[in-house]
Amino acid sequence: MQEVNVSQSVVARKSSSELSRRLWKNKWIYVMLLPGILYFIVFKYIPMYGLIISFQNYKPFKGITGSEWVGLEHFQRLFTEPDFLNILSNTLILFVMNLLFYFPIPIILALMLNEVRGNLFKKVFQTIVYLPHFMSWVIIVSISFVMLTMDGGVINEMITYFGFEKVNFLLAPEWFRPIYILQVIWREAGWGTIIYLAAIASIDPGLYEAARMDGAGRLRQVWHITLPAIRSVIIVLLILKIGAVLELGFEHVYLLLNSMNREVAEIIDTYVYTAGLKQGQFSYSAAIGLFKSFIGLVLVMIVNRIAKKMGEEGVY
Repeated sequence: MQEVNVSQSVVARKSSSELSRRLWKNKWIYVMLLPGILYFIVFKYIPMYGLIISFQNYKPFKGITGSEWVGLEHFQRLFTEPDFLNILSNTLILFVMNLLFYFPIPIILALMLNEVRGNLFKKVFQTIVYLPHFMSWVIIVSISFVMLTMDGGVINEMITYFGFEKVNFLLAPEWFRPIYILQVIWREAGWGTIIYLAAIASIDPGLYEAARMDGAGRLRQVWHITLPAIRSVIIVLLILKIGAVLELGFEHVYLLLNSMNREVAEIIDTYVYTAGLKQGQFSYSAAIGLFKSFIGLVLVMIVNRIAKKMGEEGVY
């Protein structure tokens, strides 16, 4: 028995020294990771303590420790709100539109850019499609307003030039969702190609040479080599996208929101601002945020499990 304990302690010391040696060998890699780790600790994990207020009737002058505990009262209020189902459906509809119309665009754009042989044209085109990402939603919506307004807007001027009546794009509820998704594509499609282009660049060129020798054209090379090679990247980004099902971005929707299209434009993020933060209902806002995070976590776990059953790696 004593010999077993001695051997176990020896093995433990060896593994500990081996771990120390590996940590020291890769010390600069861990130093590079340090800012990212600190970011997540300070801005992601420490603020989780504040989720306690979603179960309280939080009063700023009393603080978290002095506020009244109300349990699930705010969640019950959320689920019984008359507008809750409409707000949730608006959020889900915009998310589905993002998934169907925006998500494939960066993939298609990356595949098209990969087929461009002129380096100068490729670089210029990439720069052009990347630029909108660096503009704020205020600028994007302002440009759209100038183009779509009925008072001298370029689009409406073209419509009247061809003999049709002007369309009130900015106030008509039926135009809110198409305008929203087109703005998302305009701003983010180019930036979204970066990860896919990096994945495509890692594909062995010998595979394409072998395919060409077998008589495969460009479309067959894309279908049988490029897409299968980047499939795991597509799956991971799809899982992360689904995890953000209720996160559509407050600023973008709020800038498009008005009294005429509120019925189709009010989403959970804007509801949190108007009904929660604007009226000082911090606990209610925190409860809605916790609900959104819980839904996202559950969906990530479900989709990740499905991906693993299909033979993919998933996100964990």
